[in-house]
Amino acid sequence: MGKIRKLYYFDKKETEEMISFLNNRVNDKYINSTMFNPLLLFHHLLPLKLKFLPESFVLEEGKEIKGLITVAPTKSLEKKMEIQKLLFEENCFSHAAELVQYVVSKYKAKGATSIIVKVDDYLTELIEMFIFKCNFSQISSEKLWRINKFIDAPFKNEEFRAFRDADTKVISSIYNDSLLPHFRPLLYNEPFEYRENLCKGLSPYCEYKYIIQDLTSKKILGCVIIQTLDNENFIVDLIKSNWTNLDINSIISFAISQIRKRKNKFGLFIKTKQYIADNEKLEELFAQNGFECVQNQIILTNSSAKVLKDNSSERKYTILTDFMPNIPLPNQ
Repeated sequence: MGKIRKLYYFDKKETEEMISFLNNRVNDKYINSTMFNPLLLFHHLLPLKLKFLPESFVLEEGKEIKGLITVAPTKSLEKKMEIQKLLFEENCFSHAAELVQYVVSKYKAKGATSIIVKVDDYLTELIEMFIFKCNFSQISSEKLWRINKFIDAPFKNEEFRAFRDADTKVISSIYNDSLLPHFRPLLYNEPFEYRENLCKGLSPYCEYKYIIQDLTSKKILGCVIIQTLDNENFIVDLIKSNWTNLDINSIISFAISQIRKRKNKFGLFIKTKQYIADNEKLEELFAQNGFECVQNQIILTNSSAKVLKDNSSERKYTILTDFMPNIPLPNQ
């Protein structure tokens, strides 16, 4: 059994080797957010309710790092935590289990009610490790669809406006109502989770939110959330009522128009969720539009991982991380 400790600055060289398969921008962003942020020294001392940055830990045997895990807080008042990255030597699932069990014990002792993780569906051994060794349960799944050909559907600007904190209660209600009944106890959201974080500028990702409203009554019909980790690839997440028919193509076209205000060339993806009532209809529509499903993640909780084949060193690793496409961006 190895020793588990915080990730420190002097681990930089070995950490860079472990994640050398990532492109330089993603590599630098990960190193900076997990090791070089000057606030991390004090962040570990904060109580759980005040945490806002990812925290990383390593498993060390002798002088070698055998694994690394990164855990981040969500905005939930219920103090949910999410395992964002898990990196360990190939087939060393015992090391991965040690890291997972450590963070589960650590953050539950601090008051966390649940730990969530999302794992690519093809990593069956990793999923089995979470279930059988770490006592996680499978909830549902999410898919990510690549929009290969950008949609140029007409939309009215008056149907969209910037998100305000006053909208949080309505959007939370729409989202919770859209959940299939048996998923609500685990996946429901509080209004607080949609508010802008006071430390937004220190977050490792950017997020833009827009309200969809009825032109006549100004009634809120849903919300469009655009997220990016690297400012090159953007993910569209749609929240809408199951009882409202919206033109999805127009919504995607609006999202494209907003991203183009910031970037001329970018990759675009849209998310579907199996735990949402009208998920099947959305997936059928995306397939008809020629969207490509590039990721299917299993959601696990105790209340993409990716296998490395080509490495710069002789040691091989398995990594659970955010989705980072490695193919050229589509022409626009």
